[in-house]
Amino acid sequence: MALSELLVEGLVAFIDRFGLLGILLTMAAESCLIPIPSEVVMPFAGYVAWLRRSEEYVAYSTIAATIGNLIGSIALYYVGLRLGRPFIERYGRYLLLGRRELNLAESWFLRYGGYAVFFGRMTPAVRTVISLPAGLFGFNLKKFIILTFTGSVPWNLALTMIGYATGPYWSRILEFSFYLDLVVVAGLIAAILIAYRRIRSG
Repeated sequence: MALSELLVEGLVAFIDRFGLLGILLTMAAESCLIPIPSEVVMPFAGYVAWLRRSEEYVAYSTIAATIGNLIGSIALYYVGLRLGRPFIERYGRYLLLGRRELNLAESWFLRYGGYAVFFGRMTPAVRTVISLPAGLFGFNLKKFIILTFTGSVPWNLALTMIGYATGPYWSRILEFSFYLDLVVVAGLIAAILIAYRRIRSG
């Protein structure tokens, strides 16, 4: 059995046992750069909601995941704030964080500031590391918390809804995880543009 399959089975078993707490803990770990893919956790949460025929569980899962994201992101923020770039460059490889990913997140933050925190939470390869440059540059913690929380909701909700919509076939989408990321990002961009146009016209 491939390592990736073992990871998926382990995550599914963990969430199946601990429910919403399991979702919170795994998503907190993901936001601390522990390689736990939200593309596994949240579609499975959606599948559980489908089994229960419960749209409320979709909402509960999304909230639990977002709280987990916030906890992990705050921890990573303080790593950047207190320990700085030298520590990150030295030990980041142990968390699968290369200089390329850090530089990408840093350039986003320098260019877009608070927008980078919000939209970074919806962007693969950036969403789990954007907290580091926010801490490195001493971004306002209160704004960071608000932007991280609100930015995490659409990503978590979209993945959960995909799992809910596909039902017992949720695991098949993992075979196309790269395209799943593209679909989620495209859907989020479309939703933001539609909301923006309605606000401008209304």
